[in-house]
Amino acid sequence: MSVGFVQAAYIVAAILFIMSLAGLSKHETAKAGCWYGIVGMTIALIATIFGPSTEGQLWILIAMAIGAVIGIRKALKVEMTEMPELVAILHSFVGLAAVLVGFNSFGLHEVADIPANLDEAARAVFLSEQAVLANIHNVEVFLGIFIGAVTFTGSVVAFGKLSGKINSKALMLPHRHKLNLAALVVSALLMIAFLNNPENIFPILLMTAIALAFGWHLVASIGGADMPVVVSMLNSYSGWAAAAAGFMLNNDLLIVTGALVGSSGAILSYIMCKAMNRSFISVIAGGFGNDPVVTSDEEQGEHRETTAEEAAELLKNASSVIITPGYGMAVAQAQYPVAELTQKLRERGVNVRFGIHPVAGRLPGHMNVLLAEAKVPYDVVLEMDEINDDFEDTDVVLVIGANDTVNPAAMEDPNSPIAGMPVLEVWKAQNVIVFKRSMAVGYAGVQNPLFFKENTQMLFGDAKERVNDILTALN
Repeated sequence: MSVGFVQAAYIVAAILFIMSLAGLSKHETAKAGCWYGIVGMTIALIATIFGPSTEGQLWILIAMAIGAVIGIRKALKVEMTEMPELVAILHSFVGLAAVLVGFNSFGLHEVADIPANLDEAARAVFLSEQAVLANIHNVEVFLGIFIGAVTFTGSVVAFGKLSGKINSKALMLPHRHKLNLAALVVSALLMIAFLNNPENIFPILLMTAIALAFGWHLVASIGGADMPVVVSMLNSYSGWAAAAAGFMLNNDLLIVTGALVGSSGAILSYIMCKAMNRSFISVIAGGFGNDPVVTSDEEQGEHRETTAEEAAELLKNASSVIITPGYGMAVAQAQYPVAELTQKLRERGVNVRFGIHPVAGRLPGHMNVLLAEAKVPYDVVLEMDEINDDFEDTDVVLVIGANDTVNPAAMEDPNSPIAGMPVLEVWKAQNVIVFKRSMAVGYAGVQNPLFFKENTQMLFGDAKERVNDILTALN
């Protein structure tokens, strides 16, 4: 396979990756977007493996086969509720790969032979250019290892928090922001030392240890309630790690792909920060999402309970219904009976729609994927900004597993830890039914005044069982 053919294949793959991102931006085109990405990656792999500069194809194919078997096995077993931690651990692999590529690229910069016909002035210019290229390569190696190491340990911590293996509470070390700044400053000094003596590997080894600790501390300082933004940010980090690996390997497609992932992840993080009323700079700095101390966990009045039969009666007499799902729906795997309930109500002429908060669940788009999996029509699944003005004209709102994203304290209590966070204004509807296992506070550790409003009724128990009970009553 010639160099020209490989470059042409890379251009086609890059275009397909861009089309994949564009397709994934809408429900209707998401499936096509996935296929664009699959085809693009297949072309990229074939062109890279069988390119003129690649050696040891047999070993590469064996490694890919092993990885494919492990990946397919994991993909078949993973539940939708486990997708956030799966994504986090996959990000860690990208970071680790960048670290390994960096160490492998250490000292491998190829210096061109000095042409024999150069005079002294031209020879000096040539040597100067080669020194600059060597420094650029060394910077690529240093930064690639640093970004990869931060991504690796940060993603491992995010996986641990999301899977419950690590306490989701934010780590509150004394002077933690000064520690982060010190890690960056020391790493910069080590890079200068490395560039002055590129044959000495000690600065890189010390920087790697600092970067690993820095990545761990960066994510450990963030509370579990803010993990959706963290996962999105780690997605961006993994993209820049891949781009750094592309520079070290002199692979244009890897650079383009990493830049696409890095920039799109950063944009998504910015959008989610706005949705949570967070500072984007604080996300990058780490420690922005400390789990708040529960200051208002006491019940703020009397709550009213209801039954599935009473809820079914309300739904029968409603003309408009909005369902606001949250992580509790994912845990209970209630998306299928919810989809069936939606179909039943629509057959009765009820206008049923879904209101999705940008950070509902533990992963960007988590609720959208669950509803799509259950075959809920795309056109009735609306974002918060699209549906918030419609709650006043809604007969019944079903809050299924959501808590902090429907908390009126964000708008009504300036002293609340979630004050200023945009939320779904469900309390403006005529009737609100909250599906919940108990009166416990949400993931942010804040009591929800919604539960005690006059138009709110609590339907306790497993969300899947309660929705099935409503279906039985409707039938």
